[in-house]
Amino acid sequence: MTPIDRMPSGAVDPQAGNTDAGRHAADPTALRDLDLQVSAAAPHPRLSINQATIKHADLATALRVTADAGIQAIGLWREPVNEVGLDVAARMLNASGLRFTTHCRGGFFTLPEGPERVAALDDNRRAIEETATLAAAGADGSTAVLVLVAGGLPEGSRDLIGARERVRDAIGVLAPDAKAAGVTLAIEPLHPMYASDRAVVSTLGQALDIAADFEPDVVGAAVDTFHIWWDPQVLDQIARAGREGRIATYQVCDWKTPLAPDVLLSRHYPGEGVIDFGSLTRAVVETGYDRDIEVELFNADIWADAPENVVRRTAESFGAAVSPHLR
Repeated sequence: MTPIDRMPSGAVDPQAGNTDAGRHAADPTALRDLDLQVSAAAPHPRLSINQATIKHADLATALRVTADAGIQAIGLWREPVNEVGLDVAARMLNASGLRFTTHCRGGFFTLPEGPERVAALDDNRRAIEETATLAAAGADGSTAVLVLVAGGLPEGSRDLIGARERVRDAIGVLAPDAKAAGVTLAIEPLHPMYASDRAVVSTLGQALDIAADFEPDVVGAAVDTFHIWWDPQVLDQIARAGREGRIATYQVCDWKTPLAPDVLLSRHYPGEGVIDFGSLTRAVVETGYDRDIEVELFNADIWADAPENVVRRTAESFGAAVSPHLR
């Protein structure tokens, strides 16, 4: 990935105010101290802000606060993009200088045959087009990844196995469109508490089983710590995903109890809960994954905070909980 050349807000310029620069050798100890200050101020270059983290910020604000914080990448959501229109959004992203990491979201494939399923597939084709356009507009190192949430059980249904098969069938329909557009469809397993209403794909292993029918650059998986940290097989499945070349994105946030009354809004800054980011991040890194890493937070208290504060705290928490395990 090509980093964006930007002095982060609050970073220390080693030459600032040094009128004797070039005439005297610098004090090595002082330079080391300055280097530490710069390192502490600068967000990790692989950190990406998923736009859900600052949900109430419009696209212009999300791009601005992310870039102003010295963060180099962002993952976007379809609703804010569609508010301004795809062409305008692409121009805004290009002007920001940020890399584009993922587009959220496609999916919701579990409906039975009928007009609603046809409409859902058509909407996913539009999402594929959006993903390709935004990835082309982003800075060097952008990735054309469309995150897919499988969908829950149709109303009145108890057929979990059949619902998963309809997910597989829908991805089979969309795979040629994704391949033609140069887009990777990233199946995101969600924690089992969401199986009835949001995602019948609950483990990384299930996501990989579906993806196995397709080329790795066309269908992969999203590895999201919030959803998979509990799985006894998670480290083996991360290794498997690496061997199969299917880690399309790595997303991080923390799990903390008690959960919010709306369990969808229970994500926390990395380091505030119980997730072992060391073992999970090292497992992902050991597969050779070298792309950006998104922080995606759904939390009403975080959303109520100013987006500038949220982005700053995100960078700090990522630096403390995740960065030490990257190489």
